[in-house]
Amino acid sequence: MVVSMIQLIFEIPDVDSIKAKRRIVRSVKEKLQRRFHLSAAEVDLQDSLAFAHIGGALVSNSRAFGESVLQKAFAMIENEVPVRIQDMSIHSEEF
Repeated sequence: MVVSMIQLIFEIPDVDSIKAKRRIVRSVKEKLQRRFHLSAAEVDLQDSLAFAHIGGALVSNSRAFGESVLQKAFAMIENEVPVRIQDMSIHSEEF
């Protein structure tokens, strides 16, 4: 069993309230869950107005498959979500 994980820290420009930030973060999490079948959560920076830290995980039987799905998920966020990526990491562990 292989668990592939992604961590994203991104800046959300032009947000003036926590409510607006949460709407964007919720949208990102739902897209990750719906399109890529990832488990996703906001894992840090909940009180920050301008930044969000999201983590996602996928269980599969192949490191290459898991990491390719996470690369596609990252590309989707880069292309479809109006945020500035500050940091991204992908990591897999075999159990």
